[in-house]
Amino acid sequence: MTAPSAPPPIAAIATPAGRGGVGIIRISGAGLDAFVAALIGKTPPARRAVMADFKAADGSPIDSGLALFFPAPASFTGEDVLELHGHGGAVVMNLLLARCIELGARLAEPGEFTRRAFLNGKLDLAQAEAVADIIDASTSAAARSAARSLTGEFSRAVHALVEELTDLRALAEATLDFPEEEIDFLQQADAFGRIERLDGCLQAIRARAKRGKLLQAGLHVVLIGPPNVGKSSLLNLLSGDELAIVTPIPGTTRDALKSTIQIHGIPLHIIDTAGLREAGDEVEKIGIARTWKAVNEADLALFLVDARAGLTPDDFAILEKLPDALPRIIVRNKIDLVQESALENQKPANGVSVPGAVRPPIPFSAKTGQGMELLEAALLEIAGWQDAEDTFVARERHLRAIDESAKHLLLARTELGTPAPALELFAENLRLAQNALSSITGEMTPDDLLGEIFGRFCIGK
Repeated sequence: MTAPSAPPPIAAIATPAGRGGVGIIRISGAGLDAFVAALIGKTPPARRAVMADFKAADGSPIDSGLALFFPAPASFTGEDVLELHGHGGAVVMNLLLARCIELGARLAEPGEFTRRAFLNGKLDLAQAEAVADIIDASTSAAARSAARSLTGEFSRAVHALVEELTDLRALAEATLDFPEEEIDFLQQADAFGRIERLDGCLQAIRARAKRGKLLQAGLHVVLIGPPNVGKSSLLNLLSGDELAIVTPIPGTTRDALKSTIQIHGIPLHIIDTAGLREAGDEVEKIGIARTWKAVNEADLALFLVDARAGLTPDDFAILEKLPDALPRIIVRNKIDLVQESALENQKPANGVSVPGAVRPPIPFSAKTGQGMELLEAALLEIAGWQDAEDTFVARERHLRAIDESAKHLLLARTELGTPAPALELFAENLRLAQNALSSITGEMTPDDLLGEIFGRFCIGK
C-alpha cells in the first residue's frame, strides 16, 4: 500500500494589496530545499533572516530582500515555510508569486496556511479562529481578547471541562459494565455534585465567551423614528464626523448611513435610517423599505422622539410594528429646546407603557451632547457588558456548542435524579455534552464546517 503523497506547496502574498515599504511572499510545503535553492541559491540557516537575491528562471534578480526559512516541524504550518521579504510594490510581488507558481507551488486558498497549521496539530480550531479574529479586531479590547484565545486560554478552559466529562463517562461506563457490584460507583464518586460543579464552570465560560463574542462582532444599533427628530445629528455626534446631511427639512435622509464607533472597547455599528412616515415619493419609499430591513437585522433600536412633543400616536404606531424580540431605548432628543422642568416628561401621558422599552426614556440633546453618558451606560447595559480582563474572543458557534453541552448536562443530571435512573441515557447525554464541547477546539468537527471557517480567512493567512 503506497503512502499518500504530500500536498503541493502553497504560496501567497501575505501583505495587503497596494504599495508599501515591504511586501511578503509566504510559501509552505513538504521538503522545500530544492524550491529554496532555485529561488535564492541556497537554504539559509533556520529561523535567521539573511539578505538574498530572489531569482527568475534565467538567474536574473526579480528583487532583493530578506529570506527566512522555518524547517518543519518548527514552523507555523508544521511544514517547511519560506518567507521572502521584498519591496512592497504590486508588480514585484506578483512577479515573485508567479515565479513560485512556476517552481511548482499553487496559489493558497483563503485561510489555507492556518488550516494546515490546524491539521498538523500546531493550533486547535479555537486558536486558529483567533488568528483571524486578531487580524480583524476593530478595538484594542478585541485584539487583547483574541490574543488570549490565540495563546490557548479559551482552549485550556474547554479541555478542563472535557477531561472532567471524560472521568464522569468512565464512572458511568463502569457502573454499566458491572451492574452486579454492590458499590454504586456514581454515588461514591459524587457524580451529582460533580455535574453541578461542571454546570457552574460551563456557565462561567459562557459568560466570558459571550463578552468575547460582543468584542468580536459588536452590537448593531439602528436609529429610528419619525422624520426630523435628530437621528442624523445623533449619528454625527456619535461618529465625531459630519457623515449625514442635517437640515430642518423632513425626509432629508433617504438611505441608511453606517458608522462604527467604540464604547469601552465594544464596537457599535450605528445605522442612521430614513424617517418612518407615509412616503411622499418613490425614492423615499425605497429608503423606508431599507429602514425596515435594517430594523430586522439590528440587535438594538434607539427610537428618537422630539422632547417638545413627547411620544405621539404615530410614534406608538411605529413602536408596535417593531419586532417583539428587538430591545429598544426611547431617546427624548432636543431637550435643549425645552424648559428644564419638561425633563420630567419622560413617560407617556396617562401612564401608558412604551411597547418593548427596556428602560425609562433618556433625555438627550444631539446638539449639545447632554445625556451622552446616560446613553452610553444604557447601551452597555443592554449589551450585557462587564469590564473584565479574563475575556477571550468567541464566536456564535462557540456559544451554540456551550449551550448544547449545557442542555445535555441538564438531561444527564435530571436522569440521575430519578428514582430509577436509566444509566444508558445518563452516559449518552454525557457523551453528547463532551462532543459538543470538543467541537470548539476541533476534536469533533466535520470537514464541511472546517471549510466554512477557514474560507472566511484572508489569502496568505
